[in-house]
Amino acid sequence: VQLVESGGGLVQYGGSLRLSCRASGLTFSNYAMSWWRQRPGEEREYLAHISNNGETSYYGAAKGRFTISRDDAKSTAYLQLNKLTPDDTGNYVCKAHWTLGPRDYWGQGTQVAVSS
Repeated sequence: VQLVESGGGLVQYGGSLRLSCRASGLTFSNYAMSWWRQRPGEEREYLAHISNNGETSYYGAAKGRFTISRDDAKSTAYLQLNKLTPDDTGNYVCKAHWTLGPRDYWGQGTQVAVSS
């Protein structure tokens, strides 16, 4: 199983990015997906969750600014980041949650840097 994130980079204050998390080696439609981030010097932070039937939940800094989605045909989850600030700088990581039992997988993350 492999989760590969992409789409990170350097963006200016107020800008947007679309992150992708492509999964392989699993039946994507059997997994809920989530996005987390780890800012420098801080613990990993839960941002958003999407169930395998498309229901979404948002937490903390993601509320009102970020949007999670998925495309099962492409085995890919997305996180749209809007109105970015320097506080959003960090490593953004996706996680796959098996809906039939306690089996989870993590990606390595994609770096986001927001300049002021």
